[in-house]
Amino acid sequence: MMTSGLRKNSRQAGAFFLFLCLTILPFITSVANAATKMRSSRIIPAESGAASVNPDMLLIEVYQNLSENKLQLAQTKIDELTEAYPNFQLAQLIKGDLLLMHTRPVTSFGAGFSAAQGEKLKELRDEAAARIHAFREKPAPGLIPRPVLQLRDDQKQVILVDAKKSRLYLYENDAGQLKLLSDHYVSHGKFGINKFKEGDQKTPIGVYYITSHLSGSKLPDFYGPGALPLNYPNDWDKVNGRGGSGIWLHGVPSTSFSRPPLASDGCVVLTNPDFLKIAASVDIGKTPVIIAEQIEFIHAAKANAEKQLANKLLEDWRLDLESQNMNRILANYSRNFKTMQGDTLNSWFIKQKTGSDGGTPVIRLRDITHFRYPGNDEMIVSTFTQETLSGKIKSSNRKRQYWIKEASKWRIIFEINV
Repeated sequence: MMTSGLRKNSRQAGAFFLFLCLTILPFITSVANAATKMRSSRIIPAESGAASVNPDMLLIEVYQNLSENKLQLAQTKIDELTEAYPNFQLAQLIKGDLLLMHTRPVTSFGAGFSAAQGEKLKELRDEAAARIHAFREKPAPGLIPRPVLQLRDDQKQVILVDAKKSRLYLYENDAGQLKLLSDHYVSHGKFGINKFKEGDQKTPIGVYYITSHLSGSKLPDFYGPGALPLNYPNDWDKVNGRGGSGIWLHGVPSTSFSRPPLASDGCVVLTNPDFLKIAASVDIGKTPVIIAEQIEFIHAAKANAEKQLANKLLEDWRLDLESQNMNRILANYSRNFKTMQGDTLNSWFIKQKTGSDGGTPVIRLRDITHFRYPGNDEMIVSTFTQETLSGKIKSSNRKRQYWIKEASKWRIIFEINV
């Protein structure tokens, strides 16, 4: 049996070095605040209807207990977590360290690991850091994800993936107001982001849509309970020569709980309980999925100003189109305008002419969406239905425009019917 002094020294050394290796020692206060705020959400509904332990919440409570040298309480919480998710390797690793602390000082994260398991230990350390940092940097209430400028009324949800934080955010569109429903740890491409070709094991960045829901019963166990394929490559990817296919949101094998932050061949991978929650929430063909290196969150006033800017660009374009003045219309387009077929701007524009009986056209735009497109360039992608009445001729088509900021002027770099 250990003496109280040995127990105290072991407890303090274990807590200190565990926090140090997780690189969160400077943020103990933030972790404690996060634990207090999130305590009410320790139990979250699972797809099956049974209660399910929130793994990130319990991890935060374990870290907090360790920071306060409450070894026994930390042990109780990690036992609760491993009982709920026996395949959660990170939790099992921390449990092993806690058990060792009862017998000897623990001076490293994963003290029970052998030297041959160094790469696996690094992956678990990366997962631990990603989970705790995401909770520490959780978007404050009232902040809005900058990429989402405007959704259609029938788009009830939007998903955003922050690759740097290994986090997925699910937002609800409540009468035009975005409300954060949940956020989840995810894995993505082994070699990061900016997918360019098949097999590069990178995750694309851009604005995508879920095209279908594949049941787990029709897939190998590798994908867990199912998959939500995305429309990668989208039109912008194709015109820029990006290739590859099979970019999905999906789960993990039944023998696993989660994967390291950089672990997939390009897909976005969730835990199986999280995948089931997301899959039950989305609308196939309607729910946008925005994947970015990092998601910026801004105040409502700035978000509204950017939304107004996007709508003004589109309205000015509409008025110029109604004017039938070629110079006015072409002033909206970039000299670097691209087409799939390699047309110049002028040759492309001539092809867009529609039939007319000589009357002045009346153009109406509806079902408008605007997103700030992820990447290094300042770009807005706008999608809308254009209804044109020219004399007795009526036409309607769904159109997508990519606006890029060149110096101080916004211009259309790519346009396509969808």
